[in-house]
Amino acid sequence: MNKCFLLVLLCVALVLGGCSHKLVPTKSAKTTSAKAPELVKVTNVDFRYLKAKGKVKIDAPGVQQSANLNLRMRKDSVIWLSVSLGIEGVRAYITRDSIQVLNNLQREYYSGNFDYLSKRLNVPITFDQVQAALLGNYLNAPDGTTPTITTDAASQKVQFNQASVLVTQLIELARGRVTQLSVVDAQSQNQFSADYSDFRPLDNSATQFAFATLVKSQPTKGAASTLTINYRDVDVDKERLTFPFSVPKGYARKK
Repeated sequence: MNKCFLLVLLCVALVLGGCSHKLVPTKSAKTTSAKAPELVKVTNVDFRYLKAKGKVKIDAPGVQQSANLNLRMRKDSVIWLSVSLGIEGVRAYITRDSIQVLNNLQREYYSGNFDYLSKRLNVPITFDQVQAALLGNYLNAPDGTTPTITTDAASQKVQFNQASVLVTQLIELARGRVTQLSVVDAQSQNQFSADYSDFRPLDNSATQFAFATLVKSQPTKGAASTLTINYRDVDVDKERLTFPFSVPKGYARKK
């Protein structure tokens, strides 16, 4: 697998977030089992179309690489990613039930579903997890699942089980923003973590967006991999976006 292809796989696999401080419950902390969002004090980035540009850097076994990143989204519908090293290396088009990845450097492409990404990263992954993690948004518990909410003076910790994974989210109450979304697979104990930082308000919105994200993938066996995203520009609903994706003639389908 070439370096750009791995960059995109890790980008779309941002299924957990981390914070720069650890939540330490005090004696006054209150633990409640209740349905979100009534007791969850969080504000999500709301939009119809979102566009962001920045830099992405990966540090993985045998891979140290930086590249330019372009991200486009239509809320709850499409995630579009392009990674380039001078020229575009990889483009990804993700919907709720499909993933398509175009590898221009190897003249090949993949077209399938989230099973592919889950197998690559050894953790079950969904569209909603990827979207929430890229935005630093709160991820709702599945229908019929009651999260456990722990609240202290500065933070909330929300936990719930989704399929075979334990999802944990930390929220900084002063900002009303998620500062941690961690996912741990109960069977393999593979896990991801990330640090969200450099929070800034978006134009025409009081909601703060994390312009810097540090992701860590830690398998039970093997070395950890990290991926850093530093966004430069983030635009919300300034224009109706397109999501161009087509497979050039002669590209081989990757299985």
